[in-house]
Amino acid sequence: MKDLIPAMSCEDIYFACEMEKYIATLEQVDIPTFHTLHAGVYTRTIILEAGQVASGVIISVPTTLVVTGHLKLLLGKEVNEIEGFNVFIAEANRKQVALAIKKTTIVMILKTDARTIAEAEAYFTQEPDRLASRLPSAINHIKQGVLLCQE
Repeated sequence: MKDLIPAMSCEDIYFACEMEKYIATLEQVDIPTFHTLHAGVYTRTIILEAGQVASGVIISVPTTLVVTGHLKLLLGKEVNEIEGFNVFIAEANRKQVALAIKKTTIVMILKTDARTIAEAEAYFTQEPDRLASRLPSAINHIKQGVLLCQE
């Protein structure tokens, strides 16, 4: 796998969607999302406890992904085991499914012109309403830099 999380084919995304359907039949837990929007950079962090599974939306833009912990990550139809501290270049057009072996922190970082968290979410995916952070039960922690008005 090295340092690249590649784009996925339509067939690979369909496979991830089928896995997501199965995951939806399991007991669901709310996983808090930590958002930071500052200086044109949006970071989105989740922490998975051992045994938790997360399935993400289709990511439409390139990002940097930082993973710290121990998990199994679906890439295409292959499952890759990731341990320790890792920084990945992650291409656009991907849908990740992750299973935490041990407590794992996942941070997605991207450049954006968004001025709000909702705008940032709508920028990185075409399906923002499917994000766990948009659910009524969502737990969101937000840090946002001061926006300066330009005249």
